Amino acid sequence: MNTYRLICTVVISLLFFLPSFSDAQNSKPLRLGVAGVSHGHLHEVIVRMDRGDFEVVGVAEPDARIRENNGLRKKLDASLFYADLGEMLDKTKPEVVVAYGSIYDHLAVVEACAPRGIHVMVEKPLAVNMEHANRMAKLARKNNILLLTNYETTWYHTNHEAYRLIKDQKEIGEITRINVYDGHQGPFEIGCGKEFTDWLTDPKLNGGGAVIDFGCYGANLATWLMDGQRPIRVYGVLEHQKPYLYTKVDDDATIVVEYPSVVVQIMASWNWPINRKDMHIYGSRGYIYQDNSDEMRIYANRKEVKEQAPKLQAPYNDSFYYLKAAVRGDIQVSPKDLSSLENNLIVVEILESAIKSAKTGKPVRLK
Repeated sequence: MNTYRLICTVVISLLFFLPSFSDAQNSKPLRLGVAGVSHGHLHEVIVRMDRGDFEVVGVAEPDARIRENNGLRKKLDASLFYADLGEMLDKTKPEVVVAYGSIYDHLAVVEACAPRGIHVMVEKPLAVNMEHANRMAKLARKNNILLLTNYETTWYHTNHEAYRLIKDQKEIGEITRINVYDGHQGPFEIGCGKEFTDWLTDPKLNGGGAVIDFGCYGANLATWLMDGQRPIRVYGVLEHQKPYLYTKVDDDATIVVEYPSVVVQIMASWNWPINRKDMHIYGSRGYIYQDNSDEMRIYANRKEVKEQAPKLQAPYNDSFYYLKAAVRGDIQVSPKDLSSLENNLIVVEILESAIKSAKTGKPVRLK
């Protein structure tokens, strides 16, 4: 009887402490690998390194010059830098890899990580074309890894408040039109580094110019607001407004995305006089203007009100908080989420269709 009681006591004690043990495991920093360092958004890693939610365990960059000269070298020991991605993965054992090279290189990152069971988060967009995107998706699904895409606008308080007001509160009725404005004066004009612009202005390595760089934001948000629907048709107009600077790729793009009862117009440009990432959502009874990450205007009941959007709560307020929570299983990534593989396959399909349309002058009907 005493033995039985002892066993029961031990089992109960273990059950009691299991949640604490799980919490302790999840509280450990995420083991993070970095694939490529040429992307201008690498600062997203650098500015968060001292928070403690992740630890960079290895960096892979094939270009020796860039590998020796980047912002991470000031924060990490030289022994953590590798020329070969596979070697870095095998020696450092990251839980997840974040990709900061060219968009073309995203496929190679997934090809290396997926068979090893390592999750991946790429900078927007997912891929340069549908051929790459489909191969990446097949690898991710076969090997049961997360394949996420990070956008700055995913963490905008106003986008999520607009979504809540439209979907939950029915504040402006049914969506009838969405206009999305994204871009800046141009990567050369705002002083992006040479290692970044070398591939950003290459039609193979980036997949296009402004149409890819900034068109993806609107495609991502539209797919989210339309609950993951694939559009019926896509029409694209790509301009070379500054051919003396951007000789190989478009610097201004207009994408018209047609749904059964909604038209989305995406205006992506390297020729805006200002830096902008704003969106106008029109409904049957009003509109919401998302002016920036914090400020919005809501027209309903025949009056316009300016509001500060409520702050998002962790882990939904930051790409790396979200990444850690998803990898550790604290949250589930929905197919309708902005970062999801499902959403971003549609994004690439929209962008590829816009490029095809611009070449023929005709809309592309999605099968």
